[in-house]
Amino acid sequence: MVVSEGLNNHPGVTKPLSLAGPSEADYVRNKELEKFLEDAGLHETIEEALKRQQVLARIREIVIVWVKQLTRLRGYTDQMVEDANAVIFTFGSYRLGVHGPGADIDTLCVGPSYVNREEDFFFVLHNMLEEIEEVTELQPVPDAHVPVMKFKFDGISIDLLYASVSLLVVPDDLDISDVSILYNVDEPTVRSLNGCRVADQILKLVPNVEHFRTTLRCLKYWAKKRGVYSNVTGFLGGVNWALLVARVSQLYPNAIPSMLVSRFFRVYTQWRWPNPVMLCAIEEDELGFSIWDPRRNPRDRTHHMPIITPAYPCMNSSYNVSTSTLRVMTEQFQFGNKICEEIELNKSQWSALFEPYLFFESYKNYLEVDIVAADGDDLRAWKGWVESRLRQLTLMIERDTYGKLQCHPYPHEYADSSKQCSHSAFFMGLQRKEGEVIQEGQQFDIRGTVDEFRHSVNMYVFWKPGMEISVSHVRRRQLPSYVFPEGYKRSRPPRQHHEQSSPVHEGCRSGSVGRQQRKRRDFDSVNVQGSPEKRQCSASPQKRDSFSPEIISHVDRDVSKECTSPDTQRTDERAGISGTDGTQKVEGDSVVVVGHVESEQDIMSRGVVDDGCVSNSSVVTSITCEVGSLVDTGPASRSGSSEGNPDSVGCSNSRVSSQGDSCEADSETLMNDGCAIDGKVSESGSNDELEHGPALQRAIGSGDIAV
Repeated sequence: MVVSEGLNNHPGVTKPLSLAGPSEADYVRNKELEKFLEDAGLHETIEEALKRQQVLARIREIVIVWVKQLTRLRGYTDQMVEDANAVIFTFGSYRLGVHGPGADIDTLCVGPSYVNREEDFFFVLHNMLEEIEEVTELQPVPDAHVPVMKFKFDGISIDLLYASVSLLVVPDDLDISDVSILYNVDEPTVRSLNGCRVADQILKLVPNVEHFRTTLRCLKYWAKKRGVYSNVTGFLGGVNWALLVARVSQLYPNAIPSMLVSRFFRVYTQWRWPNPVMLCAIEEDELGFSIWDPRRNPRDRTHHMPIITPAYPCMNSSYNVSTSTLRVMTEQFQFGNKICEEIELNKSQWSALFEPYLFFESYKNYLEVDIVAADGDDLRAWKGWVESRLRQLTLMIERDTYGKLQCHPYPHEYADSSKQCSHSAFFMGLQRKEGEVIQEGQQFDIRGTVDEFRHSVNMYVFWKPGMEISVSHVRRRQLPSYVFPEGYKRSRPPRQHHEQSSPVHEGCRSGSVGRQQRKRRDFDSVNVQGSPEKRQCSASPQKRDSFSPEIISHVDRDVSKECTSPDTQRTDERAGISGTDGTQKVEGDSVVVVGHVESEQDIMSRGVVDDGCVSNSSVVTSITCEVGSLVDTGPASRSGSSEGNPDSVGCSNSRVSSQGDSCEADSETLMNDGCAIDGKVSESGSNDELEHGPALQRAIGSGDIAV
């Protein structure tokens, strides 16, 4: 093994935590890890890799023909038509070399200045692709934060972006990493180019590319198993995980993948968010694009888990993370750290790290979001829109309950095959915030919140008859059978010591005694199933058993519609519907169900939703979620997003004032020197003091801007 020559050769905003290499035991564990990943089928075959190359070559041929046609239509000379060119770049998992079987390919088409995105890309090229036999499931998304065209080419999923640069002729050897490519381009083009530029920078800033790739492949697989892999839902996507792994690779430059996986959890279990993760110093340029800087931009101070991209203009790649999703990820980091500690002590195997997260056994209460459409194509578009808005529902619930009701959106979709029309469902776990004092009769009424969410979703500009959405509250024992792999609810196994440690009552025990006990422990159901006359193609879930029939339901009008509801009904729905007030009290441990109709002024007075958007709809009394008697089934100890553990990681040299608009920091210290470890770095042998003692607390995140 070759040890790096000196500290100055190591990329990163701080010095490495340790230069120690692997021991014999580390090599053994690394071999076991690589075998596990291979057996898990994370690597594609040679034939699959060759097919991807052929598909990319075919797409490049298509875009060149497209550009030449437009050049001729624009009236350019024959020589210009001959020289006209477009270049295809890849980014994401494919560019980083960590894609697996069936993964999509993130691609970017760079074209000349006279070929635009709005008409030429989303209209002319779209029509060309429609005529190609190999192209299926073509779906343009022009209004996305990063405009994209999604489709399958010969069965391979493609996400195609477009960037028009300030060149009349795009050379084949275009250097996309050069900052000059950003001259005279708009913000959407910068965001489109940033994916490729970030991927190239990541590969340049890690000390060992192969070790980085194996570690990233492992942790992406882990994140999917544990339900924390989804940027759109508010967790982390591919580029976020790549940046986190790259930072750990910088801190341990001579570590092999088995060591890096263990150090990954050790580092991020102790990380003191919102201190940002950065691979290099933030670069400023005269081009004037906005960069992530909480000292200047008040909005950047609201980010919960900043993970900063290394290419100019540096951005926070994880702005979607909310308080609730950060809590979930922190718990999962703790789980991973516990398992890795056991693996290093030979008390566990790698398979234990990748045990699927038992989401439907972790909470007593859930929100179920059901969507239906007339056919598969409509559902694909409708589902993509609804999924992109689910994060807003989480934020709205956090806002309207002042953070006391915590949400866990689960980034998996489910389908009820018994419905006559196309159906999909998403779920969110609900629980009271740890440590909240419960008062008798306390409740969380989120009917207005849910209606505000539904109103925003129903503003979908490409809505078609048959596209419907329903949001309902279900208890754990009411969960539909289609969410379980075997199609039925299994008995709850004994809770393992490394899982969430609070006692959890059995969710599927039979018999009247068990039911009566659960009735007293769980918070009572709220019947929001709507009209009892259910149609086969309703967006709402099927009616399930309830142990509190005396609670009066508030009917949500659209849940009883057929998939092919008339346009007149749709118009009424978009206008908003008002319900009636009512109060119903339930005996025993139940809570008061309050029917409350908020006025438009009530909604406006609550403040703005993300990006300053305010709903102006009237509120449907569609759902009340009471958790006054909620039994917390989460871990016994939960850490906040930026509080708690005195051993958590941060920068002792940084100083920040969050009052007003002043956010001070010693930029030279933060960007360059960081928090030194007395100038000492372990080069060999034991590094326990560095990895477990005060040095780790001072070093990790030390070179980053404190917020």
